[in-house]
Amino acid sequence: MIELVSPERCIACDKCIRVCPTDVFDRGADGLPVIARQSDCQTCFQCEANCPTDALFVAPHTHPQPAQDERELAESGLLGSYRAQIGWGRGRTPGALRAVGPAFGAAPITS
Repeated sequence: MIELVSPERCIACDKCIRVCPTDVFDRGADGLPVIARQSDCQTCFQCEANCPTDALFVAPHTHPQPAQDERELAESGLLGSYRAQIGWGRGRTPGALRAVGPAFGAAPITS
């Protein structure tokens, strides 16, 4: 379930608003996305995966979690972790390329 939009990282590109299949976000008065309908979140991770600045955190739970501390999420590597895991973003190898291995020019899977 969507838990956090980082005002420090967000660039107000509206990608999360556009890709959300259940219309969870509204645009706030400051132009940043606001979690308006958290209970409608389907935990599909589309908002986090499409955020170019890793400004969103979707917890892998289908019910709200206690308030998330942005600093702790960033320090623990959880903020933007889904996007990193699937290999989306500058300097990352997409998951599909990691799966096919070095025969297709990707780094071998090490885990």
